[in-house]
Amino acid sequence: MSKSLIDFSKSVIALAPLAGYTDLPFRSVVKKFGVDYTVSEMISSNALAYNSEKTHHMIKKASNETPYFVQLAGNNANIVQKAVEKLNNFDGIDGIDLNCGCPAPKVFNHGSGSSLLGDLPKLQTILKTIKKYSNKQYTTAKIRIGIDEKIPLDIAKAIEDCGVDFIAVHGRTKKGAYKAPVDYDAIALIKQNISIPVIANGDITSLEKAKFVLDHTKANGVMIGRGAIGKPWIFYQIASSNQDIPNSIKKEIILEHLAKMIEHYEDYGVVMFRKHLHTYSKGYQNAHIFRDKINKITDPDRLILTIKEFF
Repeated sequence: MSKSLIDFSKSVIALAPLAGYTDLPFRSVVKKFGVDYTVSEMISSNALAYNSEKTHHMIKKASNETPYFVQLAGNNANIVQKAVEKLNNFDGIDGIDLNCGCPAPKVFNHGSGSSLLGDLPKLQTILKTIKKYSNKQYTTAKIRIGIDEKIPLDIAKAIEDCGVDFIAVHGRTKKGAYKAPVDYDAIALIKQNISIPVIANGDITSLEKAKFVLDHTKANGVMIGRGAIGKPWIFYQIASSNQDIPNSIKKEIILEHLAKMIEHYEDYGVVMFRKHLHTYSKGYQNAHIFRDKINKITDPDRLILTIKEFF
């Protein structure tokens, strides 16, 4: 099977899965502006295995999303197998990614996400199950570097042994949540010691930071999640190596994002887009007035006009 969907001969730029943010509209926008591959929001293998309609809506992809990965969370190999068999029926999915990093208590306490880092044999069983039953081109994993203690090499080698195609590493432990400093040395250590491509993740918020992380870790690419909320043009900056983004491009991205939200969620997309506009308007003069105004708007045309006036 051809492995040419992702070109690792150059630095790869990926969008990290983020619950509540990296939905189809957001993914389609960043894909247009420089992302090499996109990943769905985290999908519960239970919900997928037992046919949740909402879950089916969450795994839909945009027409420009190739390659596109669905990220599964799960702690039971049998249920994960059922979920994978469901995904096999969906065209246009290029890979399945196992979430081994989510620190959220409800995911961790369920035995999924970063909880798997405390039981590497179980993690391997689940990954091997995905690899065995999936008809998709790629099997990958997104990890952190431990639960309380850092054990980056143990985790990375256990995952490499399952025959995955590449790995994305968030350089914090579960305990480190989103506040602890990211350990880029741990990502570099993983890169030195395994033979599959490694994507670096964690606190990459600018073009300079992306360059620093790639240089420091020698990783095959970067994955950005929270650093893209409110500024999805970060991918355009990295892809074009251009720090300066003209306001016209920013406005184009914001309006494109709104159009995709309305297309995907219909009129409710206007209400859902408010949280994005709150972050898009950060740092602008009179942002608080703009936010008050958009919080009352439900008409798409009026919102478009307000955005054009403000930005």
